[in-house]
Amino acid sequence: MRIVIFSDTHGNYAAMHKIIKRNGDADLFVFLGDGLSEFKKLKAHYIDCKMIAVKGNCDFDPDLPDHMVYELPNGKRMFLAHGDKWSVRTSVDAIYEKARELDCQFAFFGHTHVRYYEQRGNILILNPGSAGQPRDDKPACYAWLEITSTGIIYNHVNL
Repeated sequence: MRIVIFSDTHGNYAAMHKIIKRNGDADLFVFLGDGLSEFKKLKAHYIDCKMIAVKGNCDFDPDLPDHMVYELPNGKRMFLAHGDKWSVRTSVDAIYEKARELDCQFAFFGHTHVRYYEQRGNILILNPGSAGQPRDDKPACYAWLEITSTGIIYNHVNL
């Protein structure tokens, strides 16, 4: 199973479009907020792609949650959050603890605009960085995961 994760596009529809074009065969696209209006247009354009999202601190949609648990077909669970309500600028501890409490194997977050990856116990913690406004002196990017029977492969990809 291939999952593409992106976040913090802040109006950059072209970046979102590029991510989908590069990864059209992905099983799931996960958007972690701050660019929701562009995400909705993208989702309407690519109706055959499975896409889910949480809203960010710059998104205004009363119907969309700011965090969620999503269960994959293989039974693995993902905790998804933008991150602003979990103090991710200072530490990933709170988001890790919430994922652990909810029996999730993945914790994905955005908000910092900085790439991040850590395997802590049985939880993979990942920030895909920003597809629109990176703050880590690196190019705009996204991330993908490949979940196989032998393990998990991940990568951050420059746009």
